[in-house]
Amino acid sequence: MTSGSNIPAGSPPPVFVTGSAGHVGANLVRRLLDDGVRVRVLLRHEDNNEGLEGLDVERSYADIRDLDATRQAVAGCRGVYHVAARISTIEGNRAHRRNVFECNVLGTRNVLQAAREAEAGRVVVTGSFSAVGYDLDDPSAPSDETMPFFPMERTMPYERSKSLVEQECWRAAATGQDVLVATCCAVVGGADYFPSRLGRTLCDYTNGKLRAYVDGGFEFVAARDIVEGHLLCMRHGRSGEKYIFSSEYKTISEILDLFEEVSGVPRPRRRMPTRAMLVFSEVASFYLSRFHPDFPQRFTPGAIRLLQKRRHADTGKAKRELGYRPTGIRDAVYEAYEFHYRRNAITNPAANRPRADAAKPRTATQAGNPVPDGGIRMTPDGSAT
Repeated sequence: MTSGSNIPAGSPPPVFVTGSAGHVGANLVRRLLDDGVRVRVLLRHEDNNEGLEGLDVERSYADIRDLDATRQAVAGCRGVYHVAARISTIEGNRAHRRNVFECNVLGTRNVLQAAREAEAGRVVVTGSFSAVGYDLDDPSAPSDETMPFFPMERTMPYERSKSLVEQECWRAAATGQDVLVATCCAVVGGADYFPSRLGRTLCDYTNGKLRAYVDGGFEFVAARDIVEGHLLCMRHGRSGEKYIFSSEYKTISEILDLFEEVSGVPRPRRRMPTRAMLVFSEVASFYLSRFHPDFPQRFTPGAIRLLQKRRHADTGKAKRELGYRPTGIRDAVYEAYEFHYRRNAITNPAANRPRADAAKPRTATQAGNPVPDGGIRMTPDGSAT
C-alpha cells in the first residue's frame, strides 16, 4: 500500500473506494478529493489504472475476490463506496459468466464482510437499473425501487449478477450492517478512461465509424449526478434501502442529435430495423463470444433488448428522501466529448474543438451540499447517518 504524500497527521480515517479507476469511480474519487476528503482506493496491478494517475490518494492493491486481501485493504477506513463491477452486455462463454458472477456477487460479499469486520461503517454499493423490475405489460412505464427483478425471461449475466448483488446487500442489512444501494443508469460524462460503452460510441461516431443505428431508449445519468447520488446515500440514505439515480430518459436518436451538436459531424440517417438487427446480433455475438471473446461488441442482443423496452426510471424516492436534484444530459455529453478530444481519442480533423465553456462537474460547495467528516455525517455514538 502506498499513501498520499500530503495527508496531515491526525486527519480523519480515509474513505474506501473500490472500482476507483472506472467511469463512476474516477468521478467519485475526484469529487471526494475536491471536497477535501481523504481517500483510499482499491486497485489491481493488471488493470488500467490511468484514471487515478496524479491523484493524491492512498493506493491499496487487491482483488475483491480475495477476502483476506480485501480485509487488509479496508482496514482503518471509515465509509465504503463499493463501485467495482464486471460490466458486460454479452452472454459470453462459461468462463465469462463465471467471471461476472465471482467479481460482482462474491466480490460484493467479500467487501461487505471486510467492511463489517473492520467496523468501517456505512457501505454504499453501486447498483444497476437493469436489475430493477418493470411493468411486464408496459415495460416503458416508470420503474421504482419497489419493483422486483423479473428473472423469468432471457436476461444478461450482468443483469442477473446485479440482482444477486442486491440480495447480498439485503442479507447483510438483515444482520444489522449499514448498507445501501445507489442504482445507476447509463453514465455520461468525463473521466471515462476505459472507456465506457457510451464513451466508445461517441468516439466511433465522431471518427466516422458509426454509419447506422438501432433506435430505442433508456435512462441516462450524468456522471456528476450519479456521484452526487452516492454522496447523498452516504449522508442521508436509510440503511437497507436502494435509491434510483437518473438524469434524463433519451432515445438513441436524441443521443445522436447531441453527438451531432457537440461534434459537428452529421449523424447517420440509416436506422436499422430492430428485428433484423437483433437476429444479426445474435449470430455475431454467438460467434465472437466463443471464438474472439476480447473483441468489443457494440450492438449486442442484450443491449438491443434493453433499448427495445424503452425503460423509464422513477427517481421520486431519491428526490423526496435525499434531496436529489438531477441536472441534465446535454452538458454531460459536452464533458464527455471534451474529455475524449483532449485524450486524442477523437481523430476526425473535421470534428469541432471542445467549447470553451464546457461544463465541469460541480464541487460540493457549488452544489450547496458540504460534505463534512470524510463524506459521512456522524452521530454522537460514532455511527454513520
